[in-house]
Amino acid sequence: MTRAEWLLTPGERGNSATRLDERRQDGKAWSEGNQAHALVHGAAYFTELLKAVRAMRSGDLLLFTDWRGDRDERLAGQGTEIGTVLRGAAGRHVVVKGLLWRSHLDSLRFSEKENRRLGAEIEEAGGECLLDMRVRPGGSHHQKMVVLRHPGRPELDVAYVGGIDLCHNRNDDATHSGDRQSLPLASAYGPHPPWHDVQLALRGPVVGDVEAVFRERWQDPAPLSRSPATRLRALIHREDTDADSLPPQPPDPVPCGTHTVQLLRTYPNRLLRGYPFAPDGERSIARGYLKAVRRARALIYVEDQYLWSPRVVACFARALARHPGLLMIGVVPTFPDQDGRLTLPMNLVGRITALDELRHAGGDRVAVYGLENHAGTPVYVHAKVCVIDDVWASVGSDNINLRSWTHDSELSCAVVDETLDQRQPRDPGGLGDGARVFARELRLGLMREHLDAQVASGQGAAAVPDALCDPASAFGAFEEAAAALDAWHEAGRVGSRPAGRLRRYTPPDLSGAQRAWATPLHHVLVDPDGRPLRLRRGHTF
Repeated sequence: MTRAEWLLTPGERGNSATRLDERRQDGKAWSEGNQAHALVHGAAYFTELLKAVRAMRSGDLLLFTDWRGDRDERLAGQGTEIGTVLRGAAGRHVVVKGLLWRSHLDSLRFSEKENRRLGAEIEEAGGECLLDMRVRPGGSHHQKMVVLRHPGRPELDVAYVGGIDLCHNRNDDATHSGDRQSLPLASAYGPHPPWHDVQLALRGPVVGDVEAVFRERWQDPAPLSRSPATRLRALIHREDTDADSLPPQPPDPVPCGTHTVQLLRTYPNRLLRGYPFAPDGERSIARGYLKAVRRARALIYVEDQYLWSPRVVACFARALARHPGLLMIGVVPTFPDQDGRLTLPMNLVGRITALDELRHAGGDRVAVYGLENHAGTPVYVHAKVCVIDDVWASVGSDNINLRSWTHDSELSCAVVDETLDQRQPRDPGGLGDGARVFARELRLGLMREHLDAQVASGQGAAAVPDALCDPASAFGAFEEAAAALDAWHEAGRVGSRPAGRLRRYTPPDLSGAQRAWATPLHHVLVDPDGRPLRLRRGHTF
């Protein structure tokens, strides 16, 4: 296997203006020799992040971007509020720089005030945090990254990339009892919505790549907002609207592992004035998926907040139609996060049509599940994970929908491990690529949790994880567990609860009238298209 069979070459990114692919003398569009570690759940991520930030000292560099930031969100108990932790770092003369999406109004269930408050707290302590609205109309900056650099101590350098914001609801763990600091979701999720999410901890040369992504956005000369009303509010609140210079970027950390990592991004075709680093936008997340999915032969495993938009899932449907042995498993939220009379149909119509297309192509080889905790409360799946044939794995901020692939800013990591996994089947795709340790362990770890099948010691204990290595066995294990739990609920929850957290996902029906009015609103408000007109007409990314 060559990496170019799974990853994008520089020309395939479709954005010659970025310096991301020009940073390495070898001309490769990815970095080698990295260590990627999946932090499943916010509690694991927040615990590690807190320890790493507290170890920073004068002259170190802390960079972050976020969609939402709540200054009072605790990373690990009283006194570890994110605002307090970042303020403390700035007080120790760590160079703290942040880019928060300015956000739409709180009255629309967004986070304008919360993001402004976190930014102000960082600024008061000597850091700098800008509220960034350099997006398409109706769009957002959805990237979630933290970069920690340590001049003179590069062995401590680390970057965190994934789906977890520094905000309420995210601090949950494998029990899925929910974050005590909660924001309301649809009523089915209860007062403390259980939350499933994944973040990557990255060490090695890729840290320099993540920092380069931050620096491109930070150095964008466009004003933070083109709206006169927003500029007036910024003036009234005395917000910082001019980015100070950053210290020079240090050399990349030395290789420390076996993981090849490629950063994939979405930037829209920004109207009036494009991004200097992506003047026509960038859709390398879409292109990365399209390339990897074409190589799928055995199993596509997806955990996604949305999994909608027929124009996006079409690549999965084509793969299912072409390869009769290909299986696909999706894990999604059982209910959208909003359940209003208008918002619910707008959210559902995209998923209904997308799943219809997948099932038309793959029939019973496509299985989609929701999750619940052991108390029977649905778990909100916020993860953005895809594993293909235990070779290619993607973790990021992007969802499988048109908004994430074309319209908002997104950041994702495609990981291909150099280390072959020796468990059977050694080459599930049958193309000579061989299963890879990182991708397989990421999939198995997530599956074990959903099945309540933890790795144990003792004779025969390896049978469960080894059985899940086989795509057909894993597909069957999910099907069996969900059927048992569904039957237990249908029988009135009599007797012991079956193991596992999986429920078969069946979207509710929408009437013809609901589809008629919800579909155009879905395309305009929920899942807009940020591609240039020529790409829309050509149905390409």
